[in-house]
This record gives sequence, C-alpha cells and structure tokens, in this order.
Amino acid sequence: MTKLFHVSDVHFGAEDPAAIAWFSERVAAEKPDAVIMTGDLTMRATKAEFEAGGAWLRSLGVPVTLEVGNHDLPYYWDPLRRLFAPYSRFAAVERMIERPLDVAGITVVPLKTTARAQWRWNWSKGRVSSGSLRRALALIAAAPDDHLIFVAGHHPLIEGGTRGTAKTHGGDQALAALADAGAHAVLSGHVHDPFDVPYERDGWRLRLIGAGTLSKRTRQTPPAFNEIRISGGRFETLVRTMSDAPVHSISETALAGRA
Repeated sequence: MTKLFHVSDVHFGAEDPAAIAWFSERVAAEKPDAVIMTGDLTMRATKAEFEAGGAWLRSLGVPVTLEVGNHDLPYYWDPLRRLFAPYSRFAAVERMIERPLDVAGITVVPLKTTARAQWRWNWSKGRVSSGSLRRALALIAAAPDDHLIFVAGHHPLIEGGTRGTAKTHGGDQALAALADAGAHAVLSGHVHDPFDVPYERDGWRLRLIGAGTLSKRTRQTPPAFNEIRISGGRFETLVRTMSDAPVHSISETALAGRA
C-alpha cells in the first residue's frame, strides 16, 4: 500500500505547536511515502516564518512537495515586493516548491492558484490563469497512462461546502479541463476545514479533496490533515483530526485508466 499525507495551512507565525508536533509524530510513526503540502506554510511571508516552516518540513524525513498559498506572498502593505519580487523570501523552501515526487504509480501535478494582483478587492481568493492551467494539462499529458494523477494547488477550484470560501476565478473551467484530461483528484487547502466531494463529467469521476489546518486559526474542525491510501486499484481518503475521534471521514474511489 502507498500512503500519502496531505497537509495544508500550517501558517508559521500563527502555527499550533501541539498540532505540528502531533503531525511530526504521525509521520515518524507511520512513515508515509511522501507529504503533499498545499500552501500557506507561513502567516505573513516573512523570512523567519519561511525558515521555521522549511526546517519543520525537512525534519519530517520524507519527500515533501510544497505549493504556494496566498499567505506565502508578501502582504498588501509591501506592494513593491508583492508585485515585483513575491518569491524573494523563499530560499529556505525553494527546493520543495512544486518538487516532483518519486512515488511509484503517482504523478503530482502543480496548479498555481495564487496571484500577485487581481481585478477585485480580495486578493486572498483563488485564480487559475490560462498559463497555469496549460502547464498543468501538459504535465498530465506527459504522465504515464497508468499513473494516479493528483493535481495540487492552494485554493479549492469550486466550493466544497465549508464555511470558508475560495471563490476561485477560472476554477469551474479548470476543473472541467482537468477532468477531461484524466486527473483523479484535486488537492487543496485554504478554507481550514477538510472536505472530500465528487465531481463527475462525461462519465469520469474526479475527487476534490481539501485539507484542514495545523494552525491556531481553526474553524469548524480541530487541527487536521488527510491520509490518502492507494492499493489494489483504489484510493481512499481519511481525515485525521487531533481529537478523540482521530478519523472522522472516509471516501473511496476506484481508479480508471485515462483516455
């Protein structure tokens, strides 16, 4: 069996020390094949927060791939850095960003959903540009036909029924294109509550899987991450919570070959 841990929104600078220690203990005890981190490693995108977050991810001792979240870009009060050098503080995690994972039978495809600026007031919400989608589709096309395709980005492409929202511009169109290309799941974060909902298009089922948070900024659920198990032509998602009921949701999907 292959096991992946999907974690998001740790928000170093507002992290929950008990929650990140709990996650580290689970990694050490259960030894997942890899960790997929879907953004908001930091709270205010400071150098110190990136250094702390990077040290923590390296300490896990397993392969890690990291997506960029809206909190990982400089804030509005630093407009020059945000617009012209948004990634200048990424040195501590640069090698993990969109890192390919060497896990047999699995391809993780990055999908950028953040933007330096948008034609709306709330820049924290998601946006999928035509270029970002085109790059993701090219990576899916290049993946082996028998691979499980996980697309990883920060913002949910459509709403997953959580209190928090993503309101991702271009999300509907991106989701349809990813389904047509044969992606099996889209992993995200941002809303701080886990969700797992099916999306069907022309007979193809894709799952939208959201992870909770390991920060102090919890919403409807306690600190949480997702465990994804792949075995025997199926994958299942388990929501692991730091609570008396450590597993509170399970979904299972049969794999199918891509067109």
